[in-house]
Amino acid sequence: MNRLSGTIAAVESVGSIALIDVAVDGERYTALLLDAAAARFQVGAAATLVFNETEVALAVNLSGAISLRNRLPATVEAIEQGQLLSRVLLRVGQHPVSSVITTRSLLALQLRPGDAVEGLVKSNEMHIVLAETA
Repeated sequence: MNRLSGTIAAVESVGSIALIDVAVDGERYTALLLDAAAARFQVGAAATLVFNETEVALAVNLSGAISLRNRLPATVEAIEQGQLLSRVLLRVGQHPVSSVITTRSLLALQLRPGDAVEGLVKSNEMHIVLAETA
C-alpha cells in the first residue's frame, strides 16, 4: 500500500458523500468517501492518504484536461519488470510510491529510471487514515 502523509486542507460534503482534500508537500490530493461521517475530518488535522499500487496509472507528457483528481508528479526510481506485470518505483516529493502496470504498458511508455511521470489515481481509490488511528 502507498501512503502519503499530509494535512486536511478542505472538506466538502453532501449527505453521506464527502470530498476530502489533503495537502502533501505543496500538492493537493482528493479522496472521495461514500457513507462518510464528514464531521470526523477537520481542516488542519494530520491525515494519511492510503491507496493500492494497482490503482496508480502512469502517464508521460500528459497535457490537457482530465477528470482524474489526483495527478502525482513523480520520478521513476526503479523498475521491477515481470513477464506480465511490472512494478514501477516512484518518488513523489519525499514519498516513495509504487505502481503496478502491465509489462506491455511499461514497454509502450519506454520508462527508465530518472524519467518524469505522473501517477494518476481516481479519488474514490484514495482512503484516509486520521493521525489518531494511523
